[in-house]
Amino acid sequence: MQRNRVAPAAALPAWPTGQGQGAWREFGARVRHWRRRAGLTQAQLGAGIGYDHTAVSKIEHGTRRVTPRTADRIDGLLDAGGDLSAACLHAETAELSALDSFSPALLRPPLPAGAPAAVPPADAVLPSPARLPDYGLLCPLHGAEGCEVPGPAELAARYAEFCSPKVLADPAAAPPLDAGTAHALTGLLAAHLRAGEIGGRPGLAAAVERTLHAVLARLATAPAARRAPLARLAAEHAHAAGALRMQDGRNATAMACYDRALTWAGLAGDLATQVGTLSDLSILARLDGDPQAALGYAREIDRIAPGRPWAGAMDRVSRARAYALTGDVRAAVRQIGLARAHLEHIGTQDEVDVPWLSIASMRMRVESAAAAALRDLAAAGDDLRLARRALSATETALGLLGPNQLPASRLLFIVRAADCHACAHDPRTALEILAPALEAAPATALPALVEHELRGLRGRLAAHEPRAAHRLAELARS
Repeated sequence: MQRNRVAPAAALPAWPTGQGQGAWREFGARVRHWRRRAGLTQAQLGAGIGYDHTAVSKIEHGTRRVTPRTADRIDGLLDAGGDLSAACLHAETAELSALDSFSPALLRPPLPAGAPAAVPPADAVLPSPARLPDYGLLCPLHGAEGCEVPGPAELAARYAEFCSPKVLADPAAAPPLDAGTAHALTGLLAAHLRAGEIGGRPGLAAAVERTLHAVLARLATAPAARRAPLARLAAEHAHAAGALRMQDGRNATAMACYDRALTWAGLAGDLATQVGTLSDLSILARLDGDPQAALGYAREIDRIAPGRPWAGAMDRVSRARAYALTGDVRAAVRQIGLARAHLEHIGTQDEVDVPWLSIASMRMRVESAAAAALRDLAAAGDDLRLARRALSATETALGLLGPNQLPASRLLFIVRAADCHACAHDPRTALEILAPALEAAPATALPALVEHELRGLRGRLAAHEPRAAHRLAELARS
């Protein structure tokens, strides 16, 4: 790597003494000092660690945290002699040391612990990914660095040790969270979420919540320097438990899980989980018929993640759906346009920030939500033009799904497309596209969001085409 002429070194910044974001700003100042001392530009440093110059700029300004492994790489590249590695650890410690003064209620699980469950044998463990990130989940220790997940036998053994009654009875005596266990727990959580998407496996939420109880037991007694990965694990498990509960139609318990997920994600600096949780809370508010609460959660996304196109897109489509619930066509359509505009500004840095993000996945989310908002408006105003626009957006979202990808989402989009046809006064086509999808659906309870869409479709058909509504009821029963 070609280095620039070394500028006279400024004095080394004082050792980080701030809390939270302040600690990371002070860490960033030390990175800037050592980079300039080494004669590198931000782009050159970024190339050495696999980031672009904007990511390095965010690190130096304290708006982007780094993992200890990344800090070690920067330290070696800049010949900092361990200063940056130590400063990163100090910043992590300062960020979470405030837990010492918090009420024990902060670590209270969202739901009481159930009866202790037997640890599953290795051959009963759900198929887990080979590497992380997977299903939107990062390694809590190493971020998006491609960590390997243990095989079934080792995964089951590590899970058994982590959740054992002996450890839960005396978490202070438990060994620190090691890399293998962190990879195993995160891989298993990804497997639970994927199984929830496919359906047909009861008890997934309870399994995730049991792991969450074990994480919280360790978090309560862990030294401050070791809390960050445990807080991230707690946030991810609480968010997953909420998603699985909402999928089962248990909105009150989902709300409790999401509330805790927001708290722990904030402690861990896990922006992706915070934004995802707020988006899901906005959905829950809409399901409860509360557009003002839905708008409030959407606006909170912009407050915690300003200037990030991926978060802006999620904020705007959540607002669009809330405005559609009030019948405000102009506001909803404007928010859809703003969400689509945010997509044009998503770049590689956004994909580094958010593990599940790709242009295609983000566009699918935006078009799916836009379709639902436009469909709601079309149904409320009997507007064929909006119904056709909703159908176009739904077809775009469907086209972005792979053949075997996200089966529950595919079924949801097909139901929504059928509803768009119904809103366009074409019940025959609605039933033609819906019948094969319902007949091929698993012989288990449909996800709550799919049931919600079906209820709306039944109501619209019953008002205008009773025979079509009767046929839909027959399909749903079968």
